[in-house]
Amino acid sequence: MRAFIFSVMLQALSSAQGPTFPPLKAENLNGVTVDMPSGFEGDLNLLLIAFLQKQQADVDTWLKPLPAIAKAHPKLRYYELPTIKAMNRMVRWLINNGMRGGIPDKDQRARTITLYIDKEPFKKSLGLGGENQIYAVLIDKSGKVLWKEEGLYSDAKGKSLEAALGR
Repeated sequence: MRAFIFSVMLQALSSAQGPTFPPLKAENLNGVTVDMPSGFEGDLNLLLIAFLQKQQADVDTWLKPLPAIAKAHPKLRYYELPTIKAMNRMVRWLINNGMRGGIPDKDQRARTITLYIDKEPFKKSLGLGGENQIYAVLIDKSGKVLWKEEGLYSDAKGKSLEAALGR
């Protein structure tokens, strides 16, 4: 029943305001709870959303240029959001510990927030298609989607992001 109510709320919010990041609460890989979207640290936040473990290589193509882009745009922060179906607490703990072990850098762990959610209403709220590619989604502090792309980073996508950041 809660999932149904959540889905109806997301649909109403999305249709009224356009694509919007839904209110969620999750832990980053340092174990800190983040209320999203308000808990994202930037005035603008780039979210790299992946649905499959094998998509990490695709996410990495965005992570290479992002430090320089963020340096040029001080209001920007970026996050990795591995997005997985809802699971019990023990399985979530195992997955998070496995990811934490593979990421020694505390800053990168702080930017990695695994979402264990009903993925369909989430994708619909953000205006995302299927799960066979990653998404780079730029949101403001309220969660409004300002820009999005799918797939691997390219110079053209980087320029498009820079233009969106220049607003």
